[in-house]
Amino acid sequence: MIEIQGITKSFGSLQVLKGIDLSIEKGEVVSIVGPSGAGKTTLLQIMGTLDQPDSGVLHIDGVEVNNLKEKELSAFRNRHIGFVFQFHQLLPEFTAIENIMIPAYIAGISNKQALARAREILDFMNLTERAMHKPNELSGGEKQRVAVARALINNPAVILADEPSGSLDSRNKEELHQLFFHLRDTFGQTFVIVTHDENLASLTDRTIHLVDGRIQTAGIGRPETDGSFIPFTK
Repeated sequence: MIEIQGITKSFGSLQVLKGIDLSIEKGEVVSIVGPSGAGKTTLLQIMGTLDQPDSGVLHIDGVEVNNLKEKELSAFRNRHIGFVFQFHQLLPEFTAIENIMIPAYIAGISNKQALARAREILDFMNLTERAMHKPNELSGGEKQRVAVARALINNPAVILADEPSGSLDSRNKEELHQLFFHLRDTFGQTFVIVTHDENLASLTDRTIHLVDGRIQTAGIGRPETDGSFIPFTK
């Protein structure tokens, strides 16, 4: 589902990625770990088409994204990739449900469809009663679950998460980690997660160890779904 071949990336004289080859299957939950400066976030940004590699090829969901023009790339990113960041990145002036609907609006989905989809996801996450609350009225765990809901709104091929539980307490971390696997087991959702959390990494199907811009070891995957994907009804 994601195929990376020979990806390199430098910033000035500093080579951050030194020839990355990696395959990620549909329905996998994959963690990327390594010391600070190893290139984890850079690799995730390239996977998310937020940055371009100096060389190499990236295929996502059968599309060679390197060949897409800027507008095509933006549309592809919006439709096929969901993002979850460490500090949720919710817009403070909008309610939870409005934040969730934003990527759907960008994709040109009607208000009626976007609203129905957002309500469905909120119900799935037991957040229906928080739909009209703004971020400053939500707990840290609720904010991050809203951020996951926003990432899901367009039925993405993959969700990329950068230290998603890094700002949460132990209880909320555990709930968020369980949510990732619940989404994988229920809907076949693919996740690629950059993390320093050893507990989360130990739960994932594979752990990719990135050291000094190279993959040091890669575990053998064990997807726990049949590969099918049941999208939320639109």
